[in-house]
Amino acid sequence: MAAQRSCCAATLASVATPRSPRPVSPGPATPSTYLRFAAVGDSTTVGVGDPTPGTPVGLGAGATGRDGTWRGWARLLAEALEASYDVSFCNLAVSGATTRDVVAHQLAEAVDHRADLVSLVVGVNDTMRSSWDPAVLRRDLLHAADALTADGALLMTARFHDHGEVFGLPRLLRRPLQQRIEAVNEVYDEVHATYGGVRVDLAGWPEVRRREFWSVDRLHPSELGHRALARAFAAELAAVGWSVVPPAAVADGLHVPSWRTDLAWMVSEGAPWVGRRARDLAPWAARAAWQGAVARRTDLVRVGAAGRRAEGSAGGHHDGVAVGDGDGVLAVGPA
Repeated sequence: MAAQRSCCAATLASVATPRSPRPVSPGPATPSTYLRFAAVGDSTTVGVGDPTPGTPVGLGAGATGRDGTWRGWARLLAEALEASYDVSFCNLAVSGATTRDVVAHQLAEAVDHRADLVSLVVGVNDTMRSSWDPAVLRRDLLHAADALTADGALLMTARFHDHGEVFGLPRLLRRPLQQRIEAVNEVYDEVHATYGGVRVDLAGWPEVRRREFWSVDRLHPSELGHRALARAFAAELAAVGWSVVPPAAVADGLHVPSWRTDLAWMVSEGAPWVGRRARDLAPWAARAAWQGAVARRTDLVRVGAAGRRAEGSAGGHHDGVAVGDGDGVLAVGPA
């Protein structure tokens, strides 16, 4: 297992000025080189969904990467790197974290670790909050990327998939959520263009549509999903010159899922999580769904009105007109 070194707090400037793109580092050149790896983010980087034999059933909300009770893709990658390097792994991720949380509570310690390799995978929780603000998300992600790479560390990031498709949300709710995911991905595109590094594009992965990729909640990767993430990042690192053999793709049998443990998790963690997100998202989702329905109806009415006007012009009379303000039809009646 990769050594998990305790990280000490450090003070960061509150504003970072983005710099020009940095070249991708080829990584430590020789085996046995001392390698510092720092990971920041949310529950995916904590490892939720890939429990160890000692993981309590109810542990999820508030779990941290330093607990060691979840494994996950970041630790699997650190262990794979240990075959070639003397690894100091510092996982500062916290379940439920937003980009604001990363900047406020994780970033200083990650910078203090003076890492050679850093991962920044966060943003999905932002999309599921009523406090969603794409401008704040952009500011925080750019600031985090700038601080993490200031001393030349190689940055690992990800682009996200359509979570609404995996959740099985109705179309009216899925599309607004996907619009937020697309906004997050646009910021990660900017981060990658500015700071370089390696990244995994989950939006292009067929694996994310497979049930076995996900744990019971369909939000966190299962052990197989975490292994797939670790393998993808390992492949990207190897492609730029790092010495790393990807972790095994198959489960190692440390944790065998069962309907009892799945049910216990849903009662202790899943249902409360759905309740919290419902309070956050229900007003927004209802409003977004209503606006989408109104917009589609408006388009249909306008198309119909245009057709009637065309017929009226040809036949010498008008049956009616539609008056809109951009958000909905104000009136439909005889001319």
